[in-house]
Amino acid sequence: MSAVKNVIRDNYNMTLIHDYLREAIKEAGFSHAVISKTPTGARIGLHVTRPGIVIGRKGTSIRELTEKLENDFDLKNPQITVVEIETPELSPSVMCNRMAAHLERGTAFRRATMWTLNQVMENGAMGVQITVSGKLRGDRSAFEKHTAGVLPRAGHHAEVIVDEDVAHVNTPMGLIGVRIRIAHKSRIPPEFEMKAVVEELGTGRGSKNASASKEDGSSAAPKTESEQILMEEERVKAIDTMEEEEAALK
Repeated sequence: MSAVKNVIRDNYNMTLIHDYLREAIKEAGFSHAVISKTPTGARIGLHVTRPGIVIGRKGTSIRELTEKLENDFDLKNPQITVVEIETPELSPSVMCNRMAAHLERGTAFRRATMWTLNQVMENGAMGVQITVSGKLRGDRSAFEKHTAGVLPRAGHHAEVIVDEDVAHVNTPMGLIGVRIRIAHKSRIPPEFEMKAVVEELGTGRGSKNASASKEDGSSAAPKTESEQILMEEERVKAIDTMEEEEAALK
């Protein structure tokens, strides 16, 4: 019974650490943490979009984070390594946090959903599904599910190539939950590799849009996630969700 209690305690502690890191280094674009215990101490791999924020000037931020994990979460001699995420748009955690930030700033949930959906597909995802639930429009709870591309729903392939994450955001209407599932092309087994024609249809438009956005976008890259949200805000507002046409048909 003691072994079972130890497993439950360790899993609960890992959940607390993940929740703390998600809030503490939110500006760095935190995706996930890989924690492994060794005889010499704990090894922690932080996967973020902006490693410089985690490390800090002359390593001050990472030293403070190390002391926090050691003192508050009882990690023995934690050794932190920072891994940069090459394509943040293919990380469900990063996109959940960005979409939650848009909703907190008052962006309509459909506009935020369509913007996130387009961003994920344009960066080479095989498929994506975004579910928004909670107090979306009125007093009653509701949910909407938007899907693009090919996304396995069940079975072995769904476990291998699909990543997902959930974020919650408080709005004046109430609590809203965001769930994003992303299917990665790079994880498809060779015997089930998609044909070139399908790949061109799936990624051609995205590559053109991505290159166009680089040409039309601002020259200065955002340094934090908050700056990223501010840069995207005007583009999100310009998205046509056809809500007026839907209201006219009712």
